[in-house]
Amino acid sequence: MTGSRARAWSLAGALAGALVVLDQVAKAVVEAELTPGEDVDVLGPLELTLSHNTGIAFGLASGGGALLVALPLLALLAIGVVFARDPCRPGMWIAVGLLAGGALGNLVDRVRAEAVTDYIQVGSWPAFNVADVAVTAGVLLFVLVYLREVEAR
Repeated sequence: MTGSRARAWSLAGALAGALVVLDQVAKAVVEAELTPGEDVDVLGPLELTLSHNTGIAFGLASGGGALLVALPLLALLAIGVVFARDPCRPGMWIAVGLLAGGALGNLVDRVRAEAVTDYIQVGSWPAFNVADVAVTAGVLLFVLVYLREVEAR
């Protein structure tokens, strides 16, 4: 592996690791300070509220069990394969680090507690967490990296 490829993998791994730590610390603080269903006003429509999601996004597929562990693992494998093809593509390490960190943060919850801890509430949008934000940002950046490549052709 060349130096720049190894650097891209290292940066993606470091970002993913930092996100898992940040996500798990935030969830632990919320779990310690709030009771399920309690709402804490933060600013405008932003609230903190503790909930546990046994499904995927928005509570879909609740009670999916092993499937809800297997699917993120397969997604991480697919992301790793795509990243391995060209880890030096500008911005790709950030997208992969965000995606992997977010997926692993929620996967830790699923394995540990069989549910993902959500706590950020904005208006009527379903509650979410730092890992969810990272996955969303990672997907958007991943798409932008590919669109930029298509435009460059």
